[in-house]
Amino acid sequence: MAVETSKRTNRQQARSRQRWSSQARHNFLWGLFFTSPAIIGLLWFTAYPLIASLYYSFTSYTMFGHANWIGTTNYTDLFTDNNWWLSLSNTVYILVFSIPLGIIVALGLALLLNVKVRGLGIYRTIFYLPSIVPLVASAVVWYYVFNPQFGILNGILSIFGISGPGWLSSPDWSKPALIIMSIWATGNLMIILLAGLQDVPQDLYDAAQVDGAGPWARFRNVTFPFLTPHLLFALVTGLIAGFQYFTQVYVVTNGEGGPAGSTLISALYLYQNAFRFFKVGYASAMGWVLFFIVVVCTVLVFRFVGKRVYYGGA
Repeated sequence: MAVETSKRTNRQQARSRQRWSSQARHNFLWGLFFTSPAIIGLLWFTAYPLIASLYYSFTSYTMFGHANWIGTTNYTDLFTDNNWWLSLSNTVYILVFSIPLGIIVALGLALLLNVKVRGLGIYRTIFYLPSIVPLVASAVVWYYVFNPQFGILNGILSIFGISGPGWLSSPDWSKPALIIMSIWATGNLMIILLAGLQDVPQDLYDAAQVDGAGPWARFRNVTFPFLTPHLLFALVTGLIAGFQYFTQVYVVTNGEGGPAGSTLISALYLYQNAFRFFKVGYASAMGWVLFFIVVVCTVLVFRFVGKRVYYGGA
């Protein structure tokens, strides 16, 4: 009797597994059907171009004709390409100044907007608006702002008796102009840091104030540790975005990278080789070199900065 009961239980469990297996298969197929547009788009517009660019980086593909395999020639040619090194140095110059300044400006705005005053929502909206302006429109506006003859910036400087520089028409001032443009749209980072400020426990502020800590001591010992994860995020994303910096430079220099190559950044030089000189294989090699540079820089950031991040008692 016990044996029959055991056999019957086993048969019921087997049918149940088969039924649930069939149901799981049915759910999987329907899920695959509904997600197929996203999967196809990911494969066609992301995975395929990624693999194709890796292949083309080892060829002399020019967009017209067949891709001839040349091995690592494109990569070795980069070491003797002066324009490549110039574009890389310009990119690093902009990154070194724009990332820290952008973080400082965004943090300052977040601290100001964290104070409870009347009309706070309006102020937050005003400071966030530049971030949602299209990049091309923003670049066109800044092109006229930096105009050395009738630009508003030099006009303001002239009121104080200061002769404004040539900005985008001067090799010495073109990169500082780009840095100022990049700081203009810090609204997204400002919102992230503002959220981090609002996550700081109020009781820690109260305890620090009872202990006699002033505003700077409270910021250094209470606020800043809780902001370190957000600052790490800002540093990493700023680093990645900096190597992809392209639209604004293309608009204000008409894709030339002038004057005298002072604004020729890596992404713009890659674009010129791919779509102006039609050296797609060479441009693909540049893209992969930039990818590995970003990976190495990101790993170094996590290695030397990430371990100093405070995760709230973790």
